[in-house]
Amino acid sequence: MSAAAHALFEPLAEGALRLPNRIVMAPMTRLRADADGVPTRLTATYYAQRASAGLIVTEGTAVSATGRGDPRAPGIYTDAHVQGWQRVTDAVHAAGGRIVLQVVHYGREVPAEGLRAMTVQEIDATLDAFHRAAERAMAAGFDAIEVQAANGHLIDQFLQDHTNRRDDRYGGSIENRMTLLFEIVERVASSIGRDRVGVRLSPFGTYRDIRDSRPLQLFTAVIKNLSASRVAYLHLVEARASEIELHDVIKQNGLNNAKLFREHFDGPLITAGGYSPTSAAAAINAGYADAVAFGRMFTSNPDLVERIRENIALTPHQRGTFYGGEEHGYTDFPRAT
Repeated sequence: MSAAAHALFEPLAEGALRLPNRIVMAPMTRLRADADGVPTRLTATYYAQRASAGLIVTEGTAVSATGRGDPRAPGIYTDAHVQGWQRVTDAVHAAGGRIVLQVVHYGREVPAEGLRAMTVQEIDATLDAFHRAAERAMAAGFDAIEVQAANGHLIDQFLQDHTNRRDDRYGGSIENRMTLLFEIVERVASSIGRDRVGVRLSPFGTYRDIRDSRPLQLFTAVIKNLSASRVAYLHLVEARASEIELHDVIKQNGLNNAKLFREHFDGPLITAGGYSPTSAAAAINAGYADAVAFGRMFTSNPDLVERIRENIALTPHQRGTFYGGEEHGYTDFPRAT
């Protein structure tokens, strides 16, 4: 292990979580659940193979049938979902890992002009869905949950004024547009404890045609309020990599979200998007982040932690196998010999 990489292998406390290293497996859509959104035994194998990560954050998991996105994306709103995820958490824990469930409502993933405002009754139902999803996550054996408020999904659509055109208490001012996020945080925290609730944001991201007229003011306010709410951790997607799901291009000269917002969050901060092991360690050493999430590297390197520690060459990722399929490009990548 190089001296520069040493920072990645220090332990870290995040709320109720105790991480043995600071290498996080980022949430990544893989579309390998069954037709009903139930994780399979193959899913359990996939996550258990990567249990040496300091923390695994699962792919986005729908809190309701109406909030589910792509076919074969997983859910957490039925007993069958709980049973499927229980196989996953059992396998990860047996391998010595820690795993949190990212809970999400996809909303309507279209440009603002095609959006319809949710009714208050639909919002109330969504709050209940997040609450129940958090309880089901604990029943399934997860160590915590992560609220997906990034990447143009429902909560992000409420936060940003390009998509939020409401004129009630959920729209208009920055304070109002934050309401849904913090109602969700409080509902799930009241059920499972705020030390088991993380939140993911993507300031300045443009994925799914998302944007705001005053993004710096918006996300500064959101992050300050998350700090005051004492959530377990904040997970920031770097703007340079906000469209990384679509291609491998890293935007140059983008704002550094971890550096920009670090001072506003008094708690553990995970940064994600376009990092190498060297730049990840540098971010931690500079104090901009406490842990770094890797995505594509983990798809093709189940033993990524060991490879970084021993300075072993990484297996290149295979974008063509990211979404859908079976074992190939999912559980068949070899470990270093």
